[in-house]
Amino acid sequence: MNKTFNTPTLWLVMLLLIFTAVAQASGGHGEHMDEHGDEHATAEAEGPNGGKLLTQADFSLEVTIFEAGIPPEMRLYAYANGELLLPTEINAKVTLHRLDGQQDTIQFTPEQQYLVGDISIAEPHSYSVDIAVSHQGKPYHWHYDSFEGRVELTDRIFTLTGIATDIADAQELSQKTHLFGVISTPPTANFNVRAPYFGTLTEVLVKQGDTVTKGQLLARVSNAATLKLYDIVSPANGIVTERFFNRHELIRDEVLFSIVDYSEVYVELSAFPNDIDHLRLGMPVTVSSLHHGESASSNISYIAPQMTEGHIARVRAVLDNRSGYWRPGMHVKAQVLTATIPVALAVKKTAIQRFRDMPVVFARYGNTFEVRMLQFGREDDDYIEVISGLKPGTEYATDNSFVLKADVLKSGASHDH
Repeated sequence: MNKTFNTPTLWLVMLLLIFTAVAQASGGHGEHMDEHGDEHATAEAEGPNGGKLLTQADFSLEVTIFEAGIPPEMRLYAYANGELLLPTEINAKVTLHRLDGQQDTIQFTPEQQYLVGDISIAEPHSYSVDIAVSHQGKPYHWHYDSFEGRVELTDRIFTLTGIATDIADAQELSQKTHLFGVISTPPTANFNVRAPYFGTLTEVLVKQGDTVTKGQLLARVSNAATLKLYDIVSPANGIVTERFFNRHELIRDEVLFSIVDYSEVYVELSAFPNDIDHLRLGMPVTVSSLHHGESASSNISYIAPQMTEGHIARVRAVLDNRSGYWRPGMHVKAQVLTATIPVALAVKKTAIQRFRDMPVVFARYGNTFEVRMLQFGREDDDYIEVISGLKPGTEYATDNSFVLKADVLKSGASHDH
């Protein structure tokens, strides 16, 4: 879906999202029992170690995520009548239900004053939590939601925001070096037409700006010594850029006409030292005018062996210019394809937002979007390789994903455990 919305429309949509988030945040709190007798809790109470404190009768369980200098791990502290219990007195199992259907089951072993989980808690720390604990043969169960970076949109709001999505999949990265330069005339395209004998011009058949073909009659000269007429013809196809004499003028060994063949032109590009390291002869080049009016393809045909005083090396490509579009002196930009790299998974760079100082994209599951913290690898102008944090085949927001980030921030998303 690719739509364009003006700024007032997007701000109106964002306000609607904020009001929705505030309304949801002001809903009921507390604990209740489900049909199976499990206790549901919003778990707003905080335990002595800064975790979520869950209580049934005189038994309490504190759930924490410890991630100071180590991969995030779940730690459980148990209390009876407010007194800390030994971890060896507790058996526990926790199941995390994630938005994409994945379930993480955590088993625990005693460590110091707490139970420690056997798996690392992957980002985002957003899931529904089922906890089963037993103490002295008595079972305790809790269920609660612990969401972060999650947004739910109605179909109408989704349409209004103009959010577009794509599928995360394998890509072939096209790495490019961007250069600027100017169009010039090849030295071999310049022709100076001279008279071979001293004499007088009796006829001049072309003028400046005329297009001529190879062998075309340009002028006639009367030989001063023999009085014989001889023809002056064009040595090549091209354009008469200069005409130096008129009819009846006396000529010696002088240039009568300058002709330039513009059917091919040079693209003279400027490359800095960092650019030169990536460039090789034969690499494909796409040349564009600075006004985006035209583009053409070629290959690098020359890389200067020396740098200029400005620490620039000249890089050259040759363009077919039979259309006449590429005029010497025209400033251009060029993209040199330096590498093509297949990667197993990549996302569009326009999709990337920042959440808790981490790069994220918003994965989509129905009408719900949730952040996915990513680690990146190689990149090109449009895509970046995903090393971890996203499953292949995941749908994710691309255009206007900043609306989702704004809603998450306005709804007071946190990273509490």
